[in-house]
Amino acid sequence: MKRLNLILICIAGTIFLSFLSYLVIQYFQRPDYSLEVDAMREDQSLFVNSRIILTNAGKQPVTHVVVYYGIKNETIQTINPGEKISLSPPEGSNLNFVRIIADNGINITTGYRTPIKMPGMMGS
Repeated sequence: MKRLNLILICIAGTIFLSFLSYLVIQYFQRPDYSLEVDAMREDQSLFVNSRIILTNAGKQPVTHVVVYYGIKNETIQTINPGEKISLSPPEGSNLNFVRIIADNGINITTGYRTPIKMPGMMGS
């Protein structure tokens, strides 16, 4: 019985150390400055619902973020590491693509994705 307990403790310790090593490696492989953009557009029967979520995936704050919607733009001074910001494009914006420029060489242009229509869901 004592041998079985010792084996289980060793297995649990190995799993814990493996997970801890994975987290450390993931942290050090992250770039200093990185911004993830999720632009979504959902066409309803009477209106279009759109949003943009910006996530700082880097280790350092991303500064002077400018979001170009087409005709209009919006400026965010700082997005801290791990922080998510949800934006709503203003009326009359180009809902085909969005461009984001920030300090430290961040320049992202991405198209809006549309969710899959499910039967029984709003807008399907």
